[in-house]
Amino acid sequence: MSETLARPGLRVRPAAYGGAAAGLVLLALPFYLDRFWLQAGLFAMAAALGAIGINLLTGATGQLSMGHAFFLAVGAYGYCALAGEGTDGLAGLGLPGWLAAVLAVVLAGLAGGVFSPIAGRLHGAYLGIATLALIFIGQHVLFNAHDLTGGYNGRAVPPLSLFGLAFDDTELLVAQVPFGAVEKLWYLGLALLLAGVLFARGVLRGRPGRAMNAIRDHRIAAGVMGIPVARHRAAVFVLSSMYAGLAGVLLALVFQRTVPEYFGMALSLEYLAMIVIGGLGSVAGAVAGGVFVSLLPQLLTRYSDALPLVSAPGTGGIAPGEAARYLYGAAVVAVVLFLPGGLARLAARKPGPSEPPEAPETPTPTEPPGETR
Repeated sequence: MSETLARPGLRVRPAAYGGAAAGLVLLALPFYLDRFWLQAGLFAMAAALGAIGINLLTGATGQLSMGHAFFLAVGAYGYCALAGEGTDGLAGLGLPGWLAAVLAVVLAGLAGGVFSPIAGRLHGAYLGIATLALIFIGQHVLFNAHDLTGGYNGRAVPPLSLFGLAFDDTELLVAQVPFGAVEKLWYLGLALLLAGVLFARGVLRGRPGRAMNAIRDHRIAAGVMGIPVARHRAAVFVLSSMYAGLAGVLLALVFQRTVPEYFGMALSLEYLAMIVIGGLGSVAGAVAGGVFVSLLPQLLTRYSDALPLVSAPGTGGIAPGEAARYLYGAAVVAVVLFLPGGLARLAARKPGPSEPPEAPETPTPTEPPGETR
C-alpha cells in the first residue's frame, strides 16, 4: 500500500490545491464585490464559453471561422424570442426561462448544422470567407426584422427562472447579504463555465479530440487513416455554434438588453484574438484569453481618469474600447512572435531545478517459456 501511495502518478499536484482555492474564492466573491466587478466577471465567463467553442473549431480542428458572432446573436435573440411574452409588437412564445435557454442553445446548433455541409468541405481561408457572409446576413436580419429583434434599439431580455428562483433584481438575503440579479447570475455563470470546460476537455482527450488534431495537422493523412474528415468538421462546427449560443444567452441575461450592433465583425475578431492570446487548442488557454480580452476594455473604462492618453470619447484622448483593441492587438503580435503557445504555455507545469525528473518505469522481466518456479 505504501508503494502505491508513493507512486508519482497518484500524488496530488499543487495545481489541484490552487484550483480548489480559486474555486472557493470565486464562490465567495459575490459577498464582497460590488456590481461592476461581478458584471465584469460575468462578461468574462460568457467570453470564455464562446472562446472554448471557437477554440474547438479553430485551435483543435484547424478550421478558421469569422462568423462566431452570428451564433452568439442566435443564442441571445433566440432566448429573447422564446422567453418573451410578445408585447410591444415583438414576437414571443412566453416559454419558461430555463426551457427558452436550452432551446436557444439548440437553435444555435441547428443554425450551425445548416451551415455544416459547407464547413465540412471548406477549410482554411476559404471557410473564413464563407463564414464572413454569416456576419452580413445576421446584421441585416437583426436591423430589419423589427418584430423579432426590435430593430436598431434591440429588445429587453426576460429574466431567467430556474427551480422557482428568478434571476432578476428581486432581493434574496443570503447570510444577511442582499443578492440581486448579478449575484444570482454569478453562480449560474460559474456552473455553466465549469460544465463547458469539463465537456470540452473530455472531447479533446477522447477519440474525437485525437481525430480533430489529426485533421488539423494533416487532413489528407487523416482521411487515409479512415477518419471521416467532412463529418468531423461538420460536427465540430455544430458544437462550436452551441457553445457560442450558450455564451450569447449568458451575455443577454447580463446585459438585460440585446443590441444588434454588438454582434458584428469586431466581436468575431475579438474571439479570434482570445484563442490566439490564450493558446490554440487549449481549453485553459481559451478561458484565459477570454478573460483577458473581455476584462481589458472594462478596466480601461473604469480607470480612464488615472491612465494617460485614455479618456472618454470626444475629449481628445483615446477611447477605452479603442485603446483595448490596440493593446490586445499588440498582445496577438507578441504571442505570435515570442510565445506561440499563448498564455497556456506560461501556465504549463515545468519541473523545478531541484526536482529530479521522473525515472521511467522498469518493465517487469518475463519468465522464459517452460520455466517453473
